Amino acid sequence: MSVHKPVGLGIAVTITSATAVISAPFSIQSDTLRVVAVGAATFVAIGTETVATATDYYVPSGGTATLALSPASNRVVGIVTGTTTTITFPEGTGSPFTIGDYVTLTSVGQPYYNFTYQAVTAVNRTSAYDGYYSTRITVAANTLGIVTAFTVADGDLRKSIKISTFGSGSGTLQSQQVQIAGDA
Repeated sequence: MSVHKPVGLGIAVTITSATAVISAPFSIQSDTLRVVAVGAATFVAIGTETVATATDYYVPSGGTATLALSPASNRVVGIVTGTTTTITFPEGTGSPFTIGDYVTLTSVGQPYYNFTYQAVTAVNRTSAYDGYYSTRITVAANTLGIVTAFTVADGDLRKSIKISTFGSGSGTLQSQQVQIAGDA
């Protein structure tokens, strides 16, 4: 028997008849998302700007499913502010993010650097460029108003996605990221 250990906060998305509904963004913290359709059957899609249709993953009313996620995260050691934001990762770690991914930053001790669900617009892996020997990415977050230098070097950048439902009645899709232990 498998055991599910909840990770992070659960998310509820309204299921409506013949209309797609998209959740607020959330950071991926696990490789598994457990969903339960309450009160109505629904089709489910997960991704960055996805809109569920009648061809997506079907969950019957009262049914459950476990869906695979693709987590990606890295520690942030430097930030250059501006109309876009440049994020520097520790040397030797590379970037788990690609252009088009959406990311959320949590900066311990300097919360004014935090942003949610911003697009990665560039990945720079050039060695020894402008004195940097680490991978940097550019994110569409406007941090121009921040004048305090990033000194914590303890930020956490995570891939972010949304859930979309397309239902056949009225209900709720309850979802929770989980870790699975034991045999399935």
